[in-house]
Amino acid sequence: DRPPTHALLALMLFHAARSEARTTDDGALVLLADQDRGRWDHRLVRLADQHLAHAAQGDTLSPYHVQAMIASVHAHAPDIRSTDWVRIVALYDALLIVAPSPVVALIGPAVGLSALDVLEGADTSPYYHAARGDLLRSLEQRAEADAAYVQALALTRSPVEAELLQRKMAQAHGAYGNAL
Repeated sequence: DRPPTHALLALMLFHAARSEARTTDDGALVLLADQDRGRWDHRLVRLADQHLAHAAQGDTLSPYHVQAMIASVHAHAPDIRSTDWVRIVALYDALLIVAPSPVVALIGPAVGLSALDVLEGADTSPYYHAARGDLLRSLEQRAEADAAYVQALALTRSPVEAELLQRKMAQAHGAYGNAL
């Protein structure tokens, strides 16, 4: 019955509330921005809110507290456009203080790429290359983004993640094609 335990439970419940909307019927991953929030389990969101309130008792602020608060902001926004992004950024700033991490420090695509480039040993992870692909895509560096996605595909062992990466590559090509 300690605040960090309630915070962790709240975080887990917020994520569990989205589980039905995270994949399509055929198993493809659905990103947060594309999830049907009507499929979220609002009973679990209410339970998460209760645990987050219990977590606020006391003077402890753990990384779980901040992560649960971030998840709460997403859980209470009716759609991605209504998300309180100013609050999200402020919470990530707080998370950077409580639990410093290069991943949390990513602020923009160019800064993000710089931060990724100094991570030692991360280049063996498909997530590292997928993040590079996303950042390069947002900077409209098509060839470099493609190379990063291809590297992520080579490293992933998950067919579901591979399908998501292939979809991102196709979307990037569509975005570039529409821009021409």
